[in-house]
Amino acid sequence: MRKRFVVFVWLGLAWAAGAWAGDSLRVGNQLLMVGDSATHVRELLGKPSYRSGRGSHTRRRHRAGGVHNGDGGERWQYRRDGHVIVVTIVDGVVADIDERTR
Repeated sequence: MRKRFVVFVWLGLAWAAGAWAGDSLRVGNQLLMVGDSATHVRELLGKPSYRSGRGSHTRRRHRAGGVHNGDGGERWQYRRDGHVIVVTIVDGVVADIDERTR
């Protein structure tokens, strides 16, 4: 019985760490986080390979439960190490970080 409890605790911790990591991105020895400035994104990742947004009326659900309606936000897309990273910038601040494998 105790062994099952320990397994559940470890699974819970692993899940919590995964949920937290969705709002951050490690770039070398630096960390990009939701709330950082667009300038910081450019310092860490450089010029995006693709930008979209500004006036777009697409709806996108954030991990935190909010919805981005394209109200001045931009999506900056980067390709790194076989992954596509999409950083959503709203009012000059990182609102979301989404990393996907190609």
